[in-house]
Amino acid sequence: MNNERNQKNNYNKGQNRGQRKNYNQDQYRDQNKDQNGDREDWIESLQLEGRKAVLEAINHNKPIDRLLVKKETDGTFAGTLKVIAAKAREQGIVVTPVERVKLDMLAQSGNHQGIIALCPAKEYVEVEDILAAAAEKGEQPFVIILDGISDPHNLGAILRTADAGGAHGVIIPKRRAVGLTGAVAKTSAGAIEHVPVARVTNIGRTVEELKTAGLWIVCGDGEADGTSLYKTDLSGPIALVVGAEGTGVSRLVREKADFIVRIPMLGRISSLNASVAAGIMIYEVVRSRVNQTN
Repeated sequence: MNNERNQKNNYNKGQNRGQRKNYNQDQYRDQNKDQNGDREDWIESLQLEGRKAVLEAINHNKPIDRLLVKKETDGTFAGTLKVIAAKAREQGIVVTPVERVKLDMLAQSGNHQGIIALCPAKEYVEVEDILAAAAEKGEQPFVIILDGISDPHNLGAILRTADAGGAHGVIIPKRRAVGLTGAVAKTSAGAIEHVPVARVTNIGRTVEELKTAGLWIVCGDGEADGTSLYKTDLSGPIALVVGAEGTGVSRLVREKADFIVRIPMLGRISSLNASVAAGIMIYEVVRSRVNQTN
């Protein structure tokens, strides 16, 4: 029973099994929920704890979404933690300085040693892999770019719709956005296993690369100067851009788009949830492609 509970709730690779603690997950989540409401996502993330385990993962290029490292009073790292953080940054891993109390709250073992690595529920791919998958199927590329989606439930819902709509892949940024966490996997209802996800450093640069590869960049935006989604030709190689909750698509990405489209809003509410807006746009692409083949 204890081993079963450990396997289910305490993913802690590299730590001594005898050091593991069994938590009542629901009680632990309630007691330690962050003010920004993302405690559930942290607790459902796969994580490595301890200096040796984390360093081994970095040295062997294991996928890591984010590294949480205990900071000193002056905001710097000390000793071995400084070395590990530097190695992580060399590999493009996001390193976040945090207070020790944060690590104590997140730790699934009794000995985090000042460092926790949050790992994706599924490995990421490269953008080139997404385009290659479309080519292998003999289809025009259909890519979804998420410019800063931070809610794991939105990302999971978008992955589910992307799979249903036949998208070849999704692109997300490394910073200021949610990665492939446990909560995302759960919300996706299995779609995370079927939709390739690429994680990039710079969305603007990636947009330029996709344009060079022949894709049309269609940016969803609620601004009045956008063309109605239903009056836009969405056949051909397409990359849909969906903006962040609340702030929308960043200015630089918007300026690089070939088309700015808006979803007509006929009621009193002026905006839609990000995953709902993404679903409407995805299925307008589906409609255009189905009509083209008939």
